[in-house]
Amino acid sequence: MKLYRTHVGPFVEEQGKYYRVPETSWDALLTHNDLHGYLRAVIEKEQPSTEFSSAKIEAPIGNQEVWAAGVTYYRSRSARIEESKDAGGGDFYDRVYSAERPELFFKATASRVAGPNSHVRIRSDASWSVPEPELTLVIDPRGGIIGYTIGNDMSSRDIEGENPLYLPQAKVYDRSCALGPCIVVSSDPLPSSTSIRLEILRGGETAFSGTTTLAALKREPKSLVEYLFRDNSFPFGAFLMTGTGIVPPDSFTLQSRDEVRITIDPIGTLINQVA
Repeated sequence: MKLYRTHVGPFVEEQGKYYRVPETSWDALLTHNDLHGYLRAVIEKEQPSTEFSSAKIEAPIGNQEVWAAGVTYYRSRSARIEESKDAGGGDFYDRVYSAERPELFFKATASRVAGPNSHVRIRSDASWSVPEPELTLVIDPRGGIIGYTIGNDMSSRDIEGENPLYLPQAKVYDRSCALGPCIVVSSDPLPSSTSIRLEILRGGETAFSGTTTLAALKREPKSLVEYLFRDNSFPFGAFLMTGTGIVPPDSFTLQSRDEVRITIDPIGTLINQVA
């Protein structure tokens, strides 16, 4: 089942039918002791609604924080080594890729997050920017994975490549993150065959496209969550981006008015325009 946050309140969807969720607090939903069971009861009790509109969909986030994991795919490791070779930081990424402890970093507050069909930004002081398509875990306050959504981790590769210590500036800024279009509510892991597809349109034409699968994800999602929750509390739950396995070539950089499309079945497609 899919959970949507809209201008008029939450909806749950199953088999093409949309049901209005009586609980209007998004934070209460994501901290529910049994979200799957609660939504199942809504579907069984409520009648399908005609109020749902895709034009009203918002980012599926309330007071949660967004965090991210880095260098979890070999392609990401290679890209990070290449972009930072002149700064002498390439060895760091190779060591992180093979280390027991993952790289985890803070990505965004809700105010910095873009929803579906809204704009993301590239930094004004960056010259080499890319989107990073990522399966994103939805985690409750107890550290349980309750669902999955799509994340776009916008990144300034030239800033991070200049010095790895500049990573927060390369990653955290207004509209540097997008989430949506919904949350697939499930405690079961997605199969390793699940594909992640990225397409970047420029002037209506494909400027870049790429595909990977979760089979290329080096770290287990549950392990990433366990490290995130070490000595950390999330009273409203959290989102955790699991890293990217698709990186455009070094010659590519985003431009204003580009359209970024990220598709992960069974979640859907997250579409954003670059401001």
